[in-house]
This record gives sequence, structure tokens and C-alpha cells, in this order.
Amino acid sequence: MRAATALIADDEPLLREHLQAHLARLWPQCKVVAQARNGREAVQMYEQHHPDIVFLDVHMPGMNGVEAARQIGRDALLVFVTAYDSYAVQAFEEGAVDYLVKPFEAERLADTVQRLALRLDGRRAAADAATGGLHTRDEQAPPTTLDDVLERLAAQLQRQAGNRPWLQWIKASVGQAVRLIPVDEVTYLRSDEKYTLVVWSGGEALIRKPIRELVDELDPEQFAQIHRSVIVNLRHVTQVTRGANETADVHLRGRSETLPVSRSYLHLFRQM
Repeated sequence: MRAATALIADDEPLLREHLQAHLARLWPQCKVVAQARNGREAVQMYEQHHPDIVFLDVHMPGMNGVEAARQIGRDALLVFVTAYDSYAVQAFEEGAVDYLVKPFEAERLADTVQRLALRLDGRRAAADAATGGLHTRDEQAPPTTLDDVLERLAAQLQRQAGNRPWLQWIKASVGQAVRLIPVDEVTYLRSDEKYTLVVWSGGEALIRKPIRELVDELDPEQFAQIHRSVIVNLRHVTQVTRGANETADVHLRGRSETLPVSRSYLHLFRQM
């Protein structure tokens, strides 16, 4: 198989590493040039590296995989990595877009690799034979098929989001009592080994729910993950100070401590 480049976008670090390790074994000539933790970062990484292939998780915080696919467009071969139902799988097939269902097996990925290699060879052969003009990534698919699939998936994601209200209260043990903390009063949440520290206007408490679950349950218009171990209430942010190596610190209203922003999440504050 020819050489190729790839981008992996998934908010689960272990899945990204798992996928990259299998790709290295099944397709040694395919180089993973970047990994992204969310859709917005995937778009930025794509614009920077322009890989041949993009593996996109459908459900990611902030910009999801479907929205990212729309921005990346037809220049890359897209593979969705998803825990979606059979309707979505059928939609992928109709749109000639490949998919991997979590947790995927190595044999299934091997099929994907073969399919990608064949399409990549076909696209390159067409480009070599052409004297000019633009080529879509899949010459066999109608020009509007992928757009139609993405529209349908986006609508389904929206329906799912509408059926699940955002978290309004956090139940936490404070001393001998159980406290219901309104999420509007929460300043930030920080991962603390097996627990999550909840800091709000009335104090601090530990809960057992991990950060990765909370980020999916909190309203993304109000809460943002700024580090793999930190979620902040954007309404409590007063200032963002940029640091070295594309990092930053968040300053909070009424708090003396600052929160770190890792380079993977710095894009959230580029307009501030």
C-alpha cells in the first residue's frame, strides 16, 4: 500500500492511542500526523497538516464530529468512529463514508484500511491522469450524498441533545450532609484521582463522578473543559493570561487561585 497521512480526533485518549497503534501495525506506511480532542481542534489540525484521512468521533464536546466533517469537507477521506445505532451505520453506508463502531475489532479496522487504501489509490490515479480541475474524494458518490448524510446525522444529534436536558444540580456530600449544588453556582470542577472536586460559591465538595462524564452532562454554552482535569464555568471567568508554549491561566471572579489552560483547549479563548 502507498504512503498516507492521517488525523485521529476523539475525546478519549485511550481510544486515540488504541487506533494509532492498530494503524501502525495494519498500515505501516500510514503516518498519524496529529491527534485532536474535539471537533474544533480537528478542523485546526486538518488545516495545518492536510492529511489524506481523518478519523472522527461523532460525539465530542463542543464541536462534534459531524460539524467538524462539514468544515473539513471532501478533500479528506472521512471515517467516523461511533457508538451510533444501526440508522447511522446505514446512513454512512449510503453516503460511501466508512465507519468504526466502538469498541472496534482489529479485523474491522483491517477492512477499513483496505477500503481507504483503494480509494486513495483511485483518487491519486485520477489526479495523475487529469490535466486540470478539482476531484472529489469519492468519484462514485453523487456530489450531494455526503452533505445529505451529514445533515441527517446532525439532525439526529440535535434530537438526542434535545431529549436530554443539561445537568442542573450536582449532588455532593458535605460533612455529614448531602448537598444539592445548583450548577450555576459552580465555579469550576477539578479531577482529584478517583474523585472530582466541585468548587462553588458556598464551598468545596468531592463527588465520585469523573470529569469525562460531567463534561457531557454540562451545558457547553456555560461550561468548558480547559484542561484534561479541569472544567470551568465561563460565567465566572474574568481574565485569561497567556503563558509560554501555547498555554494560559484563567482568573476567576472572587477567587485567588488560577486554573491552567492546556494548549489543546487554548482555542476556546482566542477571541477573548
